[in-house]
Amino acid sequence: MNIMIVLIPAALFLAALGLCAFFWSLRAGQYEDLDGAAHRILITDEEDTPI
Repeated sequence: MNIMIVLIPAALFLAALGLCAFFWSLRAGQYEDLDGAAHRILITDEEDTPI
């Protein structure tokens, strides 16, 4: 039962840390263009096409 005194605050701290990281990624614009990478992989450059 004594271990719960350590585990509960540790779990709350890690959850708060994860939530802060999520909000930081929202403010940094990480989720702005979700389809951009999927479309860029399909576009070929003229230099990459074989002759």
